[in-house]
This record gives sequence, C-alpha cells and structure tokens, in this order.
Amino acid sequence: MKKTAGTRSPKQAKTGDPSSGQDVLSRLRNDIVSSVFEPETRLKFADLTKRYDVGIGTLREGLSQLVSEGFVTLEAGKGFKVAPVSAEELIEITEHFISLEKRALRDAIENGDDDWEANIVAVHHRLSLIESLPWEERMTRHSEWVQRHRDFHEALVAACSGRWLFRLRSIMFDQLDRYRFVTKRAPEGLGGRKFEEHSEIMAATLARDADLASKLIEKHISDTSERAIRLL
Repeated sequence: MKKTAGTRSPKQAKTGDPSSGQDVLSRLRNDIVSSVFEPETRLKFADLTKRYDVGIGTLREGLSQLVSEGFVTLEAGKGFKVAPVSAEELIEITEHFISLEKRALRDAIENGDDDWEANIVAVHHRLSLIESLPWEERMTRHSEWVQRHRDFHEALVAACSGRWLFRLRSIMFDQLDRYRFVTKRAPEGLGGRKFEEHSEIMAATLARDADLASKLIEKHISDTSERAIRLL
C-alpha cells in the first residue's frame, strides 16, 4: 500500500526516500537549467543540503544522475560543478534535438487522438496568455512562461509511441532550455515572432501536416539557437 506523506519521518525523507530523491533531482535540474546555478559553479554539499533539505547521500545520487545527463561534471578531488557552456556544444545539442523532436512530432501526429489535440489547444492558450502581454509584463512572469513553453512543446509530442524517443528528446530539451536562458532578457530573443511561430506549429500539427509541422519546428528551434550563439 502506498504510504502517505504523513507516515514519513523527516529523517526518512532526507535519507532513503525515493520520492525525496526524485524531487531533489528535479529541483537541481531545474535550478541548473534556469541558471540559478550558473555554468561552472561549484556545487557544495554544505550549501545544497540546506537549500533542498536533504541528506548528502540523496544529493550525491541526484548529482551523479545529472553527470550522466550532462548538466554536471565531477572532477577527482574537486567535487561536482555545473557543466560549462559553449557555442560548439549548443550547435551539437541543437542538431540532436531537432532530429529527435521531428521524429517525435511525426510519430505523435500519426498516433494522436482527440484528447491529444484538445490538450495542445488548451496548453497553447495558456502560453498565449503570457506571450501576448507587453514585454515588461512578460518578464515579470518569465518563470511561468518557461513552464508553459515547456508544457506546449511536450503537448505536441505527447502522443509519441516511442517511450525512449520521448525520454531522449526531453533530456535534450532541458539541455537546450539551459542555453535559452542566455536570451531570456533580450527582446529580440523572445519577441512576438515566437508567439506567431507557436501558433503556426500548432495549426500544422492539428492539421496532421507532418511535413509542414516538422519544417516549422526545425526553423523555430534553429532560430532560437542562432540567437543564443550570438549572445554567448
């Protein structure tokens, strides 16, 4: 029988609790992606145990997982630190993500049902509520935009039948999102054109036009990366 939150002691939550481990992994990843911890920042256990309220063992497991995902590096005798960024890496990440995203989108278009379509429309509407705001207002809700933007792109490929394909594109999305924060305060990086592109991608996807949707998503991703490269 599944335990409720009330059945766990604080000690259990800080040491061997799997849900606690998954939570800290997600929070660590999000903090790295959103530049709370900037590239090449040392990740000190003394600071992280206080921030996430977990034990060293749980933190070590989470950091080790992030090493395998490419967000963190481990140096012998020096410990963990946030992985560096570079234009060369962004180019490679972009190429891989475009390939995975186009495959996942085609698969989703082939397999998606009415509920999949309805969810895309609903998630896009939530995103558009922020993207249609004046720039200054948008920046005050940037963290909301980040989550809604992620939700929109995930909704597009949610009907993908390949679980490993979906998982790999999600990892690469996180990597690309990390670079997207380079442009987060540049109006030319997150302007009205992106709002239009999201609408165009949605329309092509709902029309089940896999060729057009793939073409639009490739340009959408490439343009964002090119702006980030110029700003690195």
